[in-house]
Amino acid sequence: MPEQGDIVLIPVPFTDLSAQKRRPVIIVSNDAYHQATSDMVVVAMTSNPAGSAAAYRFTITDANLDRGKLNRPGTVRADKIYTLAQSLIVSTFGRVNLDVLNRIRQLLDDLTTLHLNDERR
Repeated sequence: MPEQGDIVLIPVPFTDLSAQKRRPVIIVSNDAYHQATSDMVVVAMTSNPAGSAAAYRFTITDANLDRGKLNRPGTVRADKIYTLAQSLIVSTFGRVNLDVLNRIRQLLDDLTTLHLNDERR
């Protein structure tokens, strides 16, 4: 069973759903969720640190792992969130430390913070 913080390889769809490619992701859903459902919530990783939504990206290295090894530094994309079946996991090759999980959680909170203007109140 997958665990929160695991880095796993899964088939990830392109944003336009035209195709998919095997990519690493970090499991952010908690272990109780994994026991209650066959799904998992993940955030994407990429080897490209540049791009849009820079406020929701940060780079990790082997120093940020409790277990495993990265082929190269990876950029965590807290703005690329997927709910996927646990059965899609091809392999598990690492686990991020608690600092990384806390940073992802903070970025997810920032991403979903309500910014209501006067017209909507």
